[in-house]
Amino acid sequence: MGGTLLEKVEQHTRLAGHNRVAMLLFRLGDEQLFGINVFKVREVLRRPPLERMPGVHALLAGSCDYRGQTIPVIDLAAALGYAPLRDVESAHLMVTEFSRSVQGFLVADLQRMVQCAGETLVAPPSNLGFGARVNAVTRIDGALMAVVDVEHVLASIDAAPAELSVQMQRVAGARSLAPRRVMVVDDSLIARRRLVSLFKQMNIECVMATDGREALDRLLELAAGDPADGVRLVVSDIEMPRLDGYALTRAIREASGLRQLKVVLHSSLSGIFNEAMVKEVKADCFVAKFQPDLLAQAVLELLPEPVSAD
Repeated sequence: MGGTLLEKVEQHTRLAGHNRVAMLLFRLGDEQLFGINVFKVREVLRRPPLERMPGVHALLAGSCDYRGQTIPVIDLAAALGYAPLRDVESAHLMVTEFSRSVQGFLVADLQRMVQCAGETLVAPPSNLGFGARVNAVTRIDGALMAVVDVEHVLASIDAAPAELSVQMQRVAGARSLAPRRVMVVDDSLIARRRLVSLFKQMNIECVMATDGREALDRLLELAAGDPADGVRLVVSDIEMPRLDGYALTRAIREASGLRQLKVVLHSSLSGIFNEAMVKEVKADCFVAKFQPDLLAQAVLELLPEPVSAD
């Protein structure tokens, strides 16, 4: 299925930037459908032999050889509350790339790829019982599909540092910024917490939004109000319900009251395709998650110095 998947991914690239996303559907143990953005999937394989590693996190099923590289294998079924798949020979390995790192996820079986309109993806109601590891749901041919918050799963195993280096803290502290207020847009609770922590270290206030639609509405509201309450820079995830980061950036550039805003796209998506899309939608820069010093440096370069009263 790996070769077929890679061929089909190319057919879906034209969807990005127009608030549409291609999802790879899979199951974890029952009839419930789950999904992941195909641009994060390198390949899908039958479960290979796994080397067990003593004393590691319970969700790590082991490691395996992937094209000459040793990668960790995470039991995604166990992470979502299903029976573990580490010993199930019929399981599949979904090899993914997040934030420039490669890892495998065990899933029960692969289904197909589908195209989803961004506006159909919504935050999951709490009564569905998915918890924090699902960040969006939609309907596919009448069946409920849940988008896995892989960042949350990865953070529970090996949390990325949220601290700035001492050197960067000194640089940020010495820099005068106007205003010290940015908008953070991300549907992942883990990501929002990390960003708030990072900007707090830089003495920067955050205005929060959980998806692109909420962010656009809030930005338009702020633009119509007191300039002192506004923001000059937006740090946005790319994959989000309702309105994704690409579409949000397009909307900002098309709105007369917003087009002067600086936009940093901050995502676990990476690669040549993403770099091309960042340019196409006219974002100011892209920073892969989660690299605190690189993100801080980008913000410092893009936020303006205060205008002197002299």
